[in-house]
Amino acid sequence: MSVEAADGAETQLARHDSLYGDAEKVAGDRRHGSGASWRQTVLLAFQSVGVVYGDIGTSRLYTISSTFPDGIRHPDDLLGVLSLVLYTLLLLPMLKYVFIVLYANDNGDGGTFALYSLISRYAKIRMIPNHQAEDAAVSNYMTAHEPSSQARRAQCVKKSLESSKAAKIALFTITILGTSMVMGDGTLTPAISVLSAVSGIREKAPNLTQSQVVWISVAILFLLFSVQRFGTDKVGYSFAPIISVWFVLIAGIGAYNLAAHDATVLRALNPRYMVDYFRRNGKEAWLSLGGVVLCTTGTEAMFADLGHFNIRAIQLSFSCIIFPSVALSYMGQASYLHKFPQDVGDTFYKSIPAAMFWPTFIVAIMAAIIASQAMLSGAFAILSKALSLGCFPRVEVVHTSNKYAGQVYIPEINFLIGAASIVVTLAFQTTANIGNAYGICVVMVFSITTHLMTIVMLLVWKTNVAFIAAFYVVFSLTELLYLSSILSKFAEGGYLPFCFSLVLMALMATWHYVHVRRYWYELDHVVPAAELAALLGRRDVRRVPGVGLLYSELVQGIPPVFPRLVDKMPSVHAVFVFMSIKNLPIPRVPAPERFIFRRVGPADHRMFRCVARYGYTDQIEAAKEFSAALLDGLKLFVHQEAAFFDDDNDDGALQLRGARAAATEEEKRFIDAELERGVVYLTGEADVVAAPGSSVLKRIVVNYVYSFLRKNLRESHKALAIPKDQLLKVGITYEI
Repeated sequence: MSVEAADGAETQLARHDSLYGDAEKVAGDRRHGSGASWRQTVLLAFQSVGVVYGDIGTSRLYTISSTFPDGIRHPDDLLGVLSLVLYTLLLLPMLKYVFIVLYANDNGDGGTFALYSLISRYAKIRMIPNHQAEDAAVSNYMTAHEPSSQARRAQCVKKSLESSKAAKIALFTITILGTSMVMGDGTLTPAISVLSAVSGIREKAPNLTQSQVVWISVAILFLLFSVQRFGTDKVGYSFAPIISVWFVLIAGIGAYNLAAHDATVLRALNPRYMVDYFRRNGKEAWLSLGGVVLCTTGTEAMFADLGHFNIRAIQLSFSCIIFPSVALSYMGQASYLHKFPQDVGDTFYKSIPAAMFWPTFIVAIMAAIIASQAMLSGAFAILSKALSLGCFPRVEVVHTSNKYAGQVYIPEINFLIGAASIVVTLAFQTTANIGNAYGICVVMVFSITTHLMTIVMLLVWKTNVAFIAAFYVVFSLTELLYLSSILSKFAEGGYLPFCFSLVLMALMATWHYVHVRRYWYELDHVVPAAELAALLGRRDVRRVPGVGLLYSELVQGIPPVFPRLVDKMPSVHAVFVFMSIKNLPIPRVPAPERFIFRRVGPADHRMFRCVARYGYTDQIEAAKEFSAALLDGLKLFVHQEAAFFDDDNDDGALQLRGARAAATEEEKRFIDAELERGVVYLTGEADVVAAPGSSVLKRIVVNYVYSFLRKNLRESHKALAIPKDQLLKVGITYEI
């Protein structure tokens, strides 16, 4: 049993908590996908084609036109650009992601946020001081690694990160920048994909104006965002075979064009044509890289959606299906343009054989919609993970699939992204201008992944330093080259993702700053043990029937809202639990390891501390299920607590054991009886304001920006699905 001490820490008389023995209850394979048979892997590889690659599959609708916005000046320029496209696909999606980055998954979960969480488990880089030693005992919290000669270097990296506030802020900043860029990607992908696909109709209806094409695209976008609430499982997976048909079509059309027009474009496999292209065009060649990099759009989805498949499945599908199909498509486009260079503005649709136009057009529209839907699902998922960092206001997160934990829908964000996507389509009108903005999102996420991967290699993998240096130099320089090209078109649409990201980052940073300062305030003002005893000993304070759950961010100590509660309502429930919801930097927490219980004060007070741990892909249960699981866990804790002390076998110890067993059963019956009388949820409604003497900037951030977000977005009890008729809110003001 342990007692909460005055300073908020726990003074342990004899250490025991509800995690005792729980770590052994959950066993599983820690290497994602390593247990799958080849038959399962092949099936997953086929399924991944329809889920992961929609964006990278539809990028050929606009890549070539974005690379040659002013037309083709020299016939060999086609060979140079084709060579650039093919080797970019080999270098970034295949070599970097498929054969390196996928192995940095967080127990099967991928994406920028997963990398940050993986790092934060090996080094204490989070701003909120809520780390508990018990966290490391949760299954899959740490990834096992064999000792190596690089361990000392990893330890130095760990100490450097933990001791440097600047390093912690830098890692947090690039993580929320990556989140912001993915949100920008979710805004621009529907706009550019749908507009590119719809533009093909002008081949058969030349009288349509560009404005009319834009309005048709807007109608499709409106429909797309309207069906998001049904989720990926019902929208994307239902049409997954269409993406497979799409890849068959683009590969077949590419092969047809190679055979029908000019197969000599296969010379582009020689990288010498890249060198000649730059030598011949100089600055113009460098500027065209902003269009070339669009061939990689959707690459991050391979990593972000890894949790639905496994490493081998992604490697197999990309190497054997995606890359050959995409390469054939680009080769076919180059072959067609060698003969008809004037058609560079709409290469894809003009190169389609007449008999195949309408089937291809229809599939292209549907593929663009599915690709956009998958990207939006990924944006929702990464933002839901950001909630566990405490860097985004609580919003409603709807889990849309019973099979896949990571598939979510966020109504407020869907509305904002949908409105932004429609505005972008109406404002920019053409894919060339949208492409300038789109490329920045793509390359910035690439660059952030490279930097986080380098830290993972140093800290977690403990890889040979020569390999780390080669990885960082090759990919960071490549991405810097592409980024510099895209930034040259900042005024031509490139500013859009920066403006979007700056606004989103400012909101996330504001929320996180106040969230951290609020936590420190509560930690500095925890109720001392003596004051707790005095509160319960007051003559006007009585114990009332039922179970009370007081929610607080703190994972240790009595929160300062508790005395306010007793002052306003001089009563405490017969069973009282100080409840904390805590997000661990892992994807999932097994149910048997969900709760940690401790006693607060003497046993006859029947007051407990409970920390409910969730991974960043876990769904918080409904209030009824949550309270039932919590009370079951509490009774188990009471039982285990008694067993923890029953070690001696002499006569006196046996008598004491019997008395303790009887008391334990009585306490469990008491908890059941109070549960029957009802559960009341108590939350502190903290009005956070800047302390007197604060700077003007701090007053603006805390008193206005944070206050606006808190008042206009979902309240915490709604996010936790607490019934209104069982909720009691206690107001309190924190000056930070």
